[in-house]
Amino acid sequence: MNMASPNLAYQCRAEFLTDKLTAFTENVTLPDLPVEGRLIQMTGLTLVAAGCQAIIGSRCRITVSPQENIEAEVVGFAEGNLYLMPIGRIHGLKPSARVVPLPRYPEVGVGDALLGRIIDGEGNPIDNKPVPKYSRHVDLLGPPINPFSRVPIDRPLDVGIRAINGLLTVGRGQRMGLFAGSGVGKSVLLGQMTKNTEADVVVVGLIGERGREVREFVDNILGPKSLEKAVVVATPADDPPLMRLHGAWRATAIAEYFRDQGLHVLLLMDSLTRFAQAQRELALAIGEPPVTKGYPPSVFAQLPNLVERAGNGVDETGGSITAIYTVLAEGDDQNDPVVDATRAILDGHIVLSRQLAEAGVYPAINIEASISRVMNSIVVPDQSAAAIEFKKLYSLYEQNKDLISVGAYRAGSDPQIDRAMETMPKLLAYIQQARAEESDYQNSLHELLSLFRPQER
Repeated sequence: MNMASPNLAYQCRAEFLTDKLTAFTENVTLPDLPVEGRLIQMTGLTLVAAGCQAIIGSRCRITVSPQENIEAEVVGFAEGNLYLMPIGRIHGLKPSARVVPLPRYPEVGVGDALLGRIIDGEGNPIDNKPVPKYSRHVDLLGPPINPFSRVPIDRPLDVGIRAINGLLTVGRGQRMGLFAGSGVGKSVLLGQMTKNTEADVVVVGLIGERGREVREFVDNILGPKSLEKAVVVATPADDPPLMRLHGAWRATAIAEYFRDQGLHVLLLMDSLTRFAQAQRELALAIGEPPVTKGYPPSVFAQLPNLVERAGNGVDETGGSITAIYTVLAEGDDQNDPVVDATRAILDGHIVLSRQLAEAGVYPAINIEASISRVMNSIVVPDQSAAAIEFKKLYSLYEQNKDLISVGAYRAGSDPQIDRAMETMPKLLAYIQQARAEESDYQNSLHELLSLFRPQER
């Protein structure tokens, strides 16, 4: 009897089964199972997790109790550990809490259902209404636009403010800064622009301001009628720094969505300084060194990343985002690091003067210190010449104001100063505008030109 036959049969059978198993496993895709970690440290708002890996910008779920979890975003890593920043409140965290990486990045729900709504930095409604039914979701950090593909700024935008329309003309798709100290009327000016600007959609980002100001801005400054075409993203000062950052990114992403639908969007963000301060808190918490008055380098890298997402679309049929960013000049210091950085990356700035506000001139726009960098390319020559003449006379009077006030200047000594003294009441009247008053672009231009026509005859 040949004993080799059974062994050969067994071997053939094994090879057959091995081939079948190999062919089967090649067609089976097993899901990547997340490797869980544990919370090993908490310093301030910074959480450190060990035993797991995740990509920068992704989310992790931290188990507080069997019924409650907290989400945190990965903001850094070192020596095999992850640095996490919580999205919401952190009450109830304990050592060795379970940390599970989540396979998703932050997304933004967008759609027409957002119009008339007030949401927080995570997209949750805070206006006591149901969750909006979004038509789609987009990335929180959208892709940048090729600068050569952008449509140039070539037409004025009517903002309903006489001094801005006539002297600091804003172009459709322009990015302007509103520089002001505290209590000089920037919120009221923003509200006037919201009501009067010819925009299809208004997106308002209230970033890091006092909580009571959210309701006041919506009810008293924005108003029910303007809210119908507006979206408000509010992240008050008591929100975690990451939530305040997400509020600014979310407001920008929503504006981008409406722009891509061919609409003209007005983006108002109050304030860019609070966005920078939130980034400073986050960066210092994970060990980044401060370089300029307590601000680390990442702050000045994030500012252009946010601002450059606004502007015109990529073709003639696309929409636009005209953005107004308020910048808080702490102590009225125009050389504050954030003020100086934003002045360089924006297309112009409007400076509000405390001296004018204390004198009862509203809006308290400092014409000498303000500029629109695209104005000369989008207005007619007559308006440009009149604006230059306005600023020249205004500046000449301000330079000699002390001499005039004490009576040290004798009339007739200088014809230009005499003309500035004669014209100054009309110049101040042109700048001033009541809160409920609206001045469209054509009326603003007509009134500006009429200031100088008598002298030209």
